Amino acid sequence: MSKRGRKKGASGEQSRALLLTIAAEEFAQKGYYETKISTIVQKAGLTQPTFYLYFKSKEAIFKELIDSFRKRLFHLTKESRLEPGVNPDSLSTTISKGLTGIFTFFIENRDLTLIGFYHPQESKELKKQLAVQIRENLMFEAENGIFQTELDMDLVSDILIGIIERLTMTKLFPGIKTPEELSSEIVQLLLNGMLPKSV
Repeated sequence: MSKRGRKKGASGEQSRALLLTIAAEEFAQKGYYETKISTIVQKAGLTQPTFYLYFKSKEAIFKELIDSFRKRLFHLTKESRLEPGVNPDSLSTTISKGLTGIFTFFIENRDLTLIGFYHPQESKELKKQLAVQIRENLMFEAENGIFQTELDMDLVSDILIGIIERLTMTKLFPGIKTPEELSSEIVQLLLNGMLPKSV
């Protein structure tokens, strides 16, 4: 391949990535219906024909953003599953690490998170699927003696999603808590409860 061909390919990849970044910003700020392709290409310094080289429609670029968010979030959730034989002394640290990964992903991809985790139509189905994945993790962990088998894991998974959803908006995005701080406090609460420690 010639140098010119490589340069052209790299430029095309950069243009596509730029369109995705700006589209995420626009969707996050204005919502799906108020976002216009003309605004996306103007902010990218590109033309509408260039947009259509990479995406068939506004719906197509939106779907790609949502799919990217879902894939990355589900991968992080799957990776956070505790394996049998985990050291009980490092349990809270291990769980915090997995949760920190999710909060870090959210803060590093704020616009993508806003449209993927909070967009009314898309987030409902995503959170439903996420609850199933978290429940599967919890059931696996309970079966391997890490958590109580008597717990209603559907309830626990919904609680976890509710906590993540709320604290992302009230503590993470405003910069009140770091991903590490949030994760540590959530894990301490869920593992140790709210009762005073016995002396």
